Amino acid sequence: MTKPPISDAARIFGERVRARRQELGLSQEQIAEGSQMHWSYFGQVERGRRNLTLHNILKIAEALKIDSADLVRGLKAPEKSD
Repeated sequence: MTKPPISDAARIFGERVRARRQELGLSQEQIAEGSQMHWSYFGQVERGRRNLTLHNILKIAEALKIDSADLVRGLKAPEKSD
C-alpha cells in the first residue's frame, strides 16, 4: 500500500517538481544528481513524502532551472492537529 503525502503542501510541491522535471525531459536520477540528493529521496519529494529544508528546496530549484518561489508560491502550512 502506498503511503499518502505528509500534507497537501508537500503533495502540491511534489507535483510542481515532477511537472517541471518532466517539462525538462529529465529523469529523477538526473535531477537528483543535479541537486546532490539520492534518487530515492527525490522520488519521495515528488510523492509529497518529505518535509524539505530550505537548502534542499533551493538545490532542487537550481537543478530544475526555476525560481524556488515558483515551487512554493501559495502553499499553506498544515493546520495544527490536536
